[in-house]
Amino acid sequence: MNYPAIDTELLRTFVAIADYGGFTRAAEVVNRTQSAVSMQMKRLEEDVLQRAVFERDGRQVRLTAEGQILLGYARRILKLHGEVMNTLRQPHMVGSVRIGTPDDYVMRFLPGILSRFAQAYPLVQVEVHCESSAQLLQRQDLDLSIVTRKPGHDIGELLRQERFVWAEAIGFSPHEQTPLPLAMFNNDCFCRAWACNALDAMGRQYRVAYTSPSLSAIMAVVSAGLAVTAQLQSLITPDMRVLGEEDGLPQLPLANIMLLRNERSKSPVTETLAEHIIEGFRI
Repeated sequence: MNYPAIDTELLRTFVAIADYGGFTRAAEVVNRTQSAVSMQMKRLEEDVLQRAVFERDGRQVRLTAEGQILLGYARRILKLHGEVMNTLRQPHMVGSVRIGTPDDYVMRFLPGILSRFAQAYPLVQVEVHCESSAQLLQRQDLDLSIVTRKPGHDIGELLRQERFVWAEAIGFSPHEQTPLPLAMFNNDCFCRAWACNALDAMGRQYRVAYTSPSLSAIMAVVSAGLAVTAQLQSLITPDMRVLGEEDGLPQLPLANIMLLRNERSKSPVTETLAEHIIEGFRI
């Protein structure tokens, strides 16, 4: 049976609408007018798929059940399309790229990202610098940087949004101690400041009992039952439990994980790795 072909540009616009929650912001991202985006989605729904992928409520749009299914396939198709074009157009891409990231994201996200990138471009040298977001924002010598920011203080491209949460080891109760013992990153870490400010605002006594620039060191202290920590929810390990207001701890803010590009060192190598990073943080 012959089905109509789906243009990758239609899928790219569809994914942008799903990611940004509306036609207006998506139009800016794909560099089209809002009317052009609307026409693209009308074509996708009426001519190609012959079914609705969006539920419209005023200016807000939500994915239908069919839209949710399409979104998964669309991401995979666009990823494969990008890999094919990069591989065929630049099969011998060489060079180096310097990326900066907080230690938080190294074990959780980077292994898969760098593995896929190395398979596609084995001749590219990748240099990883682990520093806090505050330090990375001051550097001018990195090609790409991954930083944590509060919503409303965004710069760069949004990779992922998550909530900071309190956590302690299962089987231990350091959250019941007064003052509350904390295991946190060093002074220049945004999440440490957010956690301490939240405790100050509710009048909860605390002490920063353990500090380290290393996430693995902090998690080792927490796993031993010695302290409570505040981290992104995706970093909480199975041997820990998330704490909340019922445990006497304040709610922590959402955090945006952002990708910064150094325009002065922009190249096919850096842009290709940037695309791999964007895809990797959405998994």
